[in-house]
Amino acid sequence: MEQSWFFSLLLLFSIYNLAQSTVPPSSRFKEVNTGDFAEALSEYSSDFRGLDLSVSIFQLCFYNTTPNAFTLAIRMGTRRSPAMRRFVWEANRGNPVGEDATLTFGEDGNLILADADGRVAWQTNTANRGVVGSQMLTNGNMVLHDSKGNFIWQSFDYPTDTLLVGQPLRVGGVTRLVSRASDKQNTNGAYSLVLEPERLAMYYKSPNSPKPYVYYTFSKQKGRLQYVRLSKTPNSQALSLEFSTGARTLLSRPKFNSTMSFLRLGVDGNLRVYTFNDKLTSASWEVTFTLFSRDARIWESECQLPQKCGKFGLCEDSRCVSCPLPTGFRKWTKKCEPVKSSVCNKNFYYYKLEGVDHSMSKYGDGSGPMKKTDCEKKCSGDCKCSGYFYNTKTSMCWIAYDLQTLTKVANPTHVGYVKVPNHQ
Repeated sequence: MEQSWFFSLLLLFSIYNLAQSTVPPSSRFKEVNTGDFAEALSEYSSDFRGLDLSVSIFQLCFYNTTPNAFTLAIRMGTRRSPAMRRFVWEANRGNPVGEDATLTFGEDGNLILADADGRVAWQTNTANRGVVGSQMLTNGNMVLHDSKGNFIWQSFDYPTDTLLVGQPLRVGGVTRLVSRASDKQNTNGAYSLVLEPERLAMYYKSPNSPKPYVYYTFSKQKGRLQYVRLSKTPNSQALSLEFSTGARTLLSRPKFNSTMSFLRLGVDGNLRVYTFNDKLTSASWEVTFTLFSRDARIWESECQLPQKCGKFGLCEDSRCVSCPLPTGFRKWTKKCEPVKSSVCNKNFYYYKLEGVDHSMSKYGDGSGPMKKTDCEKKCSGDCKCSGYFYNTKTSMCWIAYDLQTLTKVANPTHVGYVKVPNHQ
């Protein structure tokens, strides 16, 4: 009975302390999205307005790529440098605010982004949780903290398409990066980097596919993964993906301060590391790692990028080399498109492409083993199927809803069959 009374008293005391822990007047703020834009180069050909919450090369800001559609973001880059400012965290992707929007950090400790009419676009949901202050840390992590310095909320827990050094994807939190739709359109795009129980995998959602498919996987890990983060190796400038299992995947070795780096899942589905080289007199960004590149000796060819050749094309040595039409191979241009059947009927046939892979077939599991005729039946019975890909050695089958980039391979057991209407 005494023990129960003691714990009840302790709980009441904790609740009382939280209620008394409020943001002091000197730490509260209300920022309004108005005024002149900064005279500085920023990515996506955007305009931005810097806010007071900043430190070193990081600053909270409003930016837009289309008129009156602003994103609250953290930008990275020095004021003294002409180098491009890059946005490494975003609060309200896909839910923009307009001119005169407000960012308010009030007495209750909640950080709220609202439109001029009061519509709440985003918030930290930290009201009455003991928050007493906000801070931008030197690693680019924006935090709301209590009186003991504990983080009640931090931007590192909510990545969008970017990981800063030390920032994780983790179980129980955000487990994926998602690309933006385009440089102009700041909504979720087609690509994602996903932390799975035993691996880190990259997915693409093509326009007509019912679900995303894998187009790249990092090595399978021994043991169940809890997190992966971009990490700088101690006593070195080496940058790695550090897994909770203790394994590291080396990405690059910049010759300058690699702590000023970030990993970005791009609009094109490529994964790159950008490092700010402050040793140059003008300072600049350098791409210090590219997953899909023309030099594919260590990593992967650009041909593995699903949209490398647009709507249709055959890729070899990271170059789009031809347009593989039913009438033969033509010179590739951006206008290359597959011939499609306009109605869902049986009035079509397949033409064969030997020695090709679809972007889903190298890393995706496929279906099977099955006979080629059964693979063809799966495609023929699906109105949205554009073609199928078959491995004659393993008898595995892949159904493609969008053809896009096909990769030329030396192995003739990798075969593609493209569906076209009979009148072609």
